[in-house]
Amino acid sequence: MVTVNPIRRALVPVDSGAAQRLCSPNYDEFQSDREIWELLQVQPESVLRVTMPHCNVPRAEEMLPDGSSRALAMGTREMAGLVESASTEVVEEALFLYEIVDPARPGVRQIGLGGMVPTDDIRTEATPGGVIIRNEGIREEKARGRADLIEATGAIIGTVNLSVDDVENKLLNTLLDYADGRPCDFEAIDHDDGSAHRIWLVTAVDEIACLREVLAVEPHAYVADGNHRSAAAAMRGTGEFLTVFFPAHTMGLAPYNRLVTAPGITRVHLEEALQKTFEIESLELSGYQPKKIHEIGLYLEGAWLKLVPRESAFDASNAAQSIDSDILQRHLFADVLGIKDPRARELTFVGGNRDAAYLRSEVDAGRHDLAVTLAPVTIDQFIEVCRQNRIMPPKSTWFQPKIRSGLVMALLG
Repeated sequence: MVTVNPIRRALVPVDSGAAQRLCSPNYDEFQSDREIWELLQVQPESVLRVTMPHCNVPRAEEMLPDGSSRALAMGTREMAGLVESASTEVVEEALFLYEIVDPARPGVRQIGLGGMVPTDDIRTEATPGGVIIRNEGIREEKARGRADLIEATGAIIGTVNLSVDDVENKLLNTLLDYADGRPCDFEAIDHDDGSAHRIWLVTAVDEIACLREVLAVEPHAYVADGNHRSAAAAMRGTGEFLTVFFPAHTMGLAPYNRLVTAPGITRVHLEEALQKTFEIESLELSGYQPKKIHEIGLYLEGAWLKLVPRESAFDASNAAQSIDSDILQRHLFADVLGIKDPRARELTFVGGNRDAAYLRSEVDAGRHDLAVTLAPVTIDQFIEVCRQNRIMPPKSTWFQPKIRSGLVMALLG
């Protein structure tokens, strides 16, 4: 049974104007700290001044070490100012509905139920009966950095994206009926992709009980985005983490590509080395972003190749090994380029908010040696990995659009 609890003290924008000023992409959607600093120059009220306080400085060259005592102290001050700001208010004992209206997916209504979830519900070796199933390995130092920020600010701002099967659409229909019954409390527009992010706050005791009951029929939930954020809450000992449950079939997935540093690599060498595991085709295209799984784009020396894994390249019964990024890691990065660690610094992960033209330009400018484009993982692939209790290959799923930070926050203590 999946459980969601009301947020005891939710910090929220007072209206849509405030929501627009405060909310932002999550910290891990940026390619660099410089990008975060640049956003803060044009959106100084952004919640990034709390979640990435080391970037909240007058000049880029003055940025502090991430996680340093000075940065955490700055985050503490900024959080205190955010609580006292005229742009926010505290709402007690609240669940919330979160709808993402994506112009790229007309006719799809992605709406979820948000609140707090016990960290003990996460399935681990210590809690094998947990109903929240992770599918990605955790880097302790990354989770520890987020935990330190929770400690310093007394708040949970990063939201974990959970998906549920909702086979009979009961959760989806209940949420839609509620949302269609009254206007949202506030919304914000993502000007990059045009998506709208709408929030309904639910404080009536009977309405909360109804929504919790509908969600409770779900046997499991899967972490779609935010494994480290949930781990950080567990490290901090809050007992709960902030989340939204979305019906899985309403969620969108975008490509998660790679830029690779491999000095001296040539196209001739790659084609020779990959012939046994891939069918290889030369493409006369300026950009290539695959749409179907098991089709992979490779750009180097000013041209694109299309790679199709042969049947011998992966075990089709193993859901994790069937993911294209895992096939690529084993047969290209490890076997050919000698990059054994899938999180090695030679690999730069590029989310769905950047296209193939961006990847090509990075290679052409000499900042990387080759680019790889992958089709989005399907929601069925994602769920099957979870059901098999396996771990997704690192940086293989990019859910799009993503939850915005700063629309609903949880105050602790």
